[in-house]
Amino acid sequence: MSYEFLQTLWFILIAILWIGFYFLEGFDFGVGMLLPFLGKKDEERRAVINTIGSTWDGNEVWLLTAGGATFAAFPHWYATMFSGFYLALFLLLVGLILRGVSFEYRSKNPDPKWRNRFDWMIAVGSFLPALLLGTAFANLAKGVPIGADMNYVSPNGLAATLGLLNPFGLVGGLTTVAVFLLHGANFLALKLDGDLRERARAISKKLYFPAALMVIALAVTSYIYTDISTKIGIDPGIVPIASAVALLVSIYFINRKMEGWAFITVSLHIVLTQVAFFMLMFPRVMISSLNPDWNLTIYNASSSQYTLTVMSLVALVFVPIVLVYQGWTYYMFRKRISAKKETLVY
Repeated sequence: MSYEFLQTLWFILIAILWIGFYFLEGFDFGVGMLLPFLGKKDEERRAVINTIGSTWDGNEVWLLTAGGATFAAFPHWYATMFSGFYLALFLLLVGLILRGVSFEYRSKNPDPKWRNRFDWMIAVGSFLPALLLGTAFANLAKGVPIGADMNYVSPNGLAATLGLLNPFGLVGGLTTVAVFLLHGANFLALKLDGDLRERARAISKKLYFPAALMVIALAVTSYIYTDISTKIGIDPGIVPIASAVALLVSIYFINRKMEGWAFITVSLHIVLTQVAFFMLMFPRVMISSLNPDWNLTIYNASSSQYTLTVMSLVALVFVPIVLVYQGWTYYMFRKRISAKKETLVY
């Protein structure tokens, strides 16, 4: 395999990992953010947690694998991004830790105050990663200050993080939060039973329009803050259009209580949006806002040909195994969940 083919292949594989993470962890985050608002009683909140209790940690593996693959395949990309986005990524990890600890310890004490405290920690721990990931991806598309030596030249720490909270970055972050909330509500309508199912359907209807408005805002501001008009043109192409159509169609299924199709169409929107993002970036992995000649690309940020070859052989063996195992997990825990205390695990 040629070096250029391997570089392109690993860009695609990392894109697939991020797409899988957004699709799977997207409804996880949505469920977490909705937890304190959907469940009125302890048993109902436990039922909400049980919808993702068997899969949430497996979904986070996609993020870890994407980070590990980036480190191994494109070390310059990893080094520049993690140094520039250091505090933001640290806060993302804090959110994920809050979620993990809360899932494990929430029901170990019957005290209502104890459980309520952990419920809000789950909500905050789900909101932070959703907001920060959307903000980070928006800034990657917009461009960040990278010098000729591939180093992030903006001030480090808090100043760098505040720099990411520019108008376009915030639009990206809030769009991700809004879409994940809708994704989570559809998932809950698909997994819950009884009154909780009806409540999830009602919340899904309310969340649709804020999500749609944020997606429109992100599409409009993308033409203002990114180079989409010069790189792709005024016509964004079939993928972004199909993404918007999928989101528009989802309201039809939401209103008709067809939660399976509603979940599928919003999932398709998330997947196609991420595909459009990576198509806009390729062959770049980080855009320099200082000079286009200083962009990080798959060609100047990658590992050696030997490294990519070994990684490809390993991925060929283990990726199918992981996919089959995760698919089997979802199949085994496919049944609806009720708020009956004797059926709850978490």
